[in-house]
Amino acid sequence: MGNLLKVLTYSELDQGPIFFLDFEHAQPTEAETAIWSQVNAVLEEAQTILAELQSYTGAGQEIREAIQNPSDLQLQEKAWNAVCPLVAKLKRFYEFSLRLENALRSLLEALTSPPYAPTQHLEREQALAKQFAEILHFTLSFDELKMTNPAIQNDFSYYRRTISRNRINNLQNKTLPIEDTTDCLSTMACVCRVMLETPEYRSRFTNTETLLFCMRVMVGVIILYDHVHPVGAFAKTSKIDMKGCIKVLKDQPSNSTEGLLNALRYTTRHLNDDTTSKQIRTLLQ
Repeated sequence: MGNLLKVLTYSELDQGPIFFLDFEHAQPTEAETAIWSQVNAVLEEAQTILAELQSYTGAGQEIREAIQNPSDLQLQEKAWNAVCPLVAKLKRFYEFSLRLENALRSLLEALTSPPYAPTQHLEREQALAKQFAEILHFTLSFDELKMTNPAIQNDFSYYRRTISRNRINNLQNKTLPIEDTTDCLSTMACVCRVMLETPEYRSRFTNTETLLFCMRVMVGVIILYDHVHPVGAFAKTSKIDMKGCIKVLKDQPSNSTEGLLNALRYTTRHLNDDTTSKQIRTLLQ
């Protein structure tokens, strides 16, 4: 029924159908075009944002010199001139995050609305599912760059406190059924896990970047599931096979795996709950 999702098998744990997601070639159908075009306008800017963030150097030296020499007006002016364009850039990043949030909300509405179940949506609206994955990939890439660049962390201190507190809370539209949303997320996590752990399916990727893309999408939907679902992703009742997901990440040779494991360690809500098994905690140590 299309390139993005093909039925492969059924889980022995009764978690529903498992699919192969063609992250590389899905194209929008006529029914998807309106939302796809809206989201695509936002995604077109994503790579530019990542490139700017990657080259971000900050104004740490100028700020330190100004603080150490408060009476030196020349140093104060130098620091001010260095900070002003960075503040404008941070504002642009923040405004982009708001547009990205709206795009993600539109996709979730499309992928969870009746009369179809979330799994049916993923199969029917292939290009929208791919865009959902692209947003998750961008978000984790963005966060990894922030976490590994000290200058970014310093300059983002205020934004990080504000955005991190509000981003997940504002993401879940109150009109979206939580069960349908979490079903959509758990299905994508399951699909990505199977694709990563099965050589036959993994060999279908035509480039190595798709492997990292798939890992980031899996981690991204786990994080969202853990914030949205009342008991989270790590409980025994979770529809996500967390042991399998963690193991498949550790089995990958990619240098970015540790960053993704850190995302599970430090950006989820329920890892340290009593309902989380010791085995899962040990796997993430």
